[in-house]
Amino acid sequence: MKINYLIYLIGLTLFGCISEYAKKPVNIIFILTDDQRWDALGYSGNDIIHTPEMDKLAKEGTYFKKAFVTTPICAASRASILTGLYERTHDYTFQQGELKEPYKQICYPEILKRNGYYTGFYGKFGVKFSKSKELFDKADIYDRNGKYPNRKGYFYKTIGKDTVHLTRYTGHQAQEFIETAPNDKPFCLSLSFSAPHAHDSAPKQYFWQEKSNNLYADITIPPPSLGDDKYFNDLPKEVKEGFNRVRWYWRYDTPEKYQHSIKGYYRMISEIDDEIRDLRKVLEDKGIADNTVIILMGDNGHYLGERQLAGKWLMHDNSLRVPLIIYDPRVENHHDVNDMVLNIDVTKTILDLAGIQAPKEYQGISLLPYVTTGKHNEIRKSILFEHLWEKDEIPSSEAIRTEKWKYFRYRFIATPEELYDLQVDPLETNNLALDPKYKEILLKLRDQCDQQIKIFTESKLVSASVGS
Repeated sequence: MKINYLIYLIGLTLFGCISEYAKKPVNIIFILTDDQRWDALGYSGNDIIHTPEMDKLAKEGTYFKKAFVTTPICAASRASILTGLYERTHDYTFQQGELKEPYKQICYPEILKRNGYYTGFYGKFGVKFSKSKELFDKADIYDRNGKYPNRKGYFYKTIGKDTVHLTRYTGHQAQEFIETAPNDKPFCLSLSFSAPHAHDSAPKQYFWQEKSNNLYADITIPPPSLGDDKYFNDLPKEVKEGFNRVRWYWRYDTPEKYQHSIKGYYRMISEIDDEIRDLRKVLEDKGIADNTVIILMGDNGHYLGERQLAGKWLMHDNSLRVPLIIYDPRVENHHDVNDMVLNIDVTKTILDLAGIQAPKEYQGISLLPYVTTGKHNEIRKSILFEHLWEKDEIPSSEAIRTEKWKYFRYRFIATPEELYDLQVDPLETNNLALDPKYKEILLKLRDQCDQQIKIFTESKLVSASVGS
């Protein structure tokens, strides 16, 4: 009898916590960084980079150790985040025209706005869509200014009479949005920093604020892993002669360039960290910090000289893996999650946080169970990756990944398939695809890749149902 009563009390307490969690509409801040890879974060184990605010969010919230983008390029990845869909479904990347109208109906800000949320966006949108500002109540869309092949590419916006770095400008706009947001509606603020993307047209590539000049100045950045000629020579000819190599020459081909570029990359991430600190102070001052969820993610991975490459686009984890943190102040417990999760999961999670039914077309899962309990009943056994932009300088490719294996292939060039045992070879250096011992595994993964491609290709929308 005493045991039953104890169970009743525990159940009543849990019900009370759940009710309290769901009772008040939550504010949501979604921060997207440009080219920040998973280990450009102190909490990931990087003992050089200075990211105290991101680390605090990870330590107090839920940190996803194995977060990936479905497509390792900003345009397609950002379209996937907006729509909750794979590239093969939304059919958007560079040089493909605009995002098609049916997909506008299932963009997360559109759904939030229709369901009573006050929505804002500042920074790089990254998806060609003439009605993009209509998705939000307030929006200012901008990126690096390509007219300037120098530091002005990042320094052309002004606050008052002062010309400021785009990172400071975005942070300033975010603070104004929060300070002026109506008190009778929850808000969702999407911030898309251009940093730490290099300014490609400029010889120096990376530009930061004067305040960061001394940051990392006394540190020598260690050389990249897999920097030896062997790893470059193992690549297909088309990759060795492609845009990944061109950008390596821009950024990393001398020790001086390498030190400048990595330190610049880190400084620009640290400056985003400063804006997160100041943003949280505004939330505290307004008295809404306890009811505002913060999500931080990168839009794709990044090569920092590994295999003598730069950029992204390829199927190695360097290119695919990103930081992902969800900090919910209403949840007391911290969780480190080892399961594989995706950028398209964030879309569904945002709607779940808002208490809104996601469209049935969404292809991700809500990550909210991980946030509240650290576990999920929908653990992926495999995930598909794809890079479909048909550009000679960036060979198109696709892959399937499990916890143990990665299989990938290039789509339009004559080069062998690749197969890696990630548990013994996490850096993906020993291609097992041509070893007869692994033929059965290769065939199985190839078939899985084909099947998932078929599913996502057949899911294109003519019209869309929308959560209400």
